Amino acid sequence: MVVGYLPIGIAYGILARQAGFSLFQTVSLSLFVYAGASQFIAVSMIAAGTNPAAIIATIGLVNLRHLLYSASVAPYLQKVGISRLFVLAFGLTDEAFSVESTVLARGVKTPAFIFGLQLAPYLAWNAGSLLGGLLGGCLSGIQALGLDFALPAMFIALLIPQIRSRQILATAIIAGALSLVFSLFLKGSWNVILATLIAATLGMELSKCKPSSGS
Repeated sequence: MVVGYLPIGIAYGILARQAGFSLFQTVSLSLFVYAGASQFIAVSMIAAGTNPAAIIATIGLVNLRHLLYSASVAPYLQKVGISRLFVLAFGLTDEAFSVESTVLARGVKTPAFIFGLQLAPYLAWNAGSLLGGLLGGCLSGIQALGLDFALPAMFIALLIPQIRSRQILATAIIAGALSLVFSLFLKGSWNVILATLIAATLGMELSKCKPSSGS
C-alpha cells in the first residue's frame, strides 16, 4: 500500500498546486479528508468553480462504496469501542479494506493491529502529498507529464477487479456512455451524478434477472 500510495500522493500534490491550491490547502486536504479519488475530484471541481453542492454530492456518491466496506468488516469489530471505530473508519480505504478483510478472516486481530495497518499508507499518502505540493509549486508545464491521467487510472484500477459478471460489465458500460452523453448538455459534474444514479438503478434490476437453468 505504501508503494502504491506514495507516487499517487505525489501526483495529487502536483496537480493540486497547479490547480491553484496553496501548499497548506494541498496537505490539509490529505490530512483531514484522506480519500485519494475524491481528492482528485475535489481539486478539479474546486478549480473549475463548481457549485459546492455538486462537489459534495459527487464526492458522496464516489464514497458510498465505503458503507459496504464497513459493513463487511463490522462483524469482526463488534467489541471495539465507538471512539476507536471512528478512527478505524477514517483509515478504511479501498486498499486497506482488501488487506483488512483478508487478515480479519484468518483470525482475531486487535484494533492496534488494524490501526498500524492503516497508519503506514496514511503517512505515505501525506508524505507524497507534501512532496508533490513542494514540486508542484516549482514545476511548470506539468500537463506534459500526463499526471492528469492519475484519476482515470485510479478509477480503472478500482473498476476492473469488480467486473465479475455480465451484469456488472453492462452497468459500467451504461454508466460511462450516459456520462459522456450528459456531459454534452450539463455543466459541472452533474453528468457523473445522473449517470451513476441511472446506471446503479439499472444494475440493480439486471442483478434480479437470473438466467434460466433450462430444467
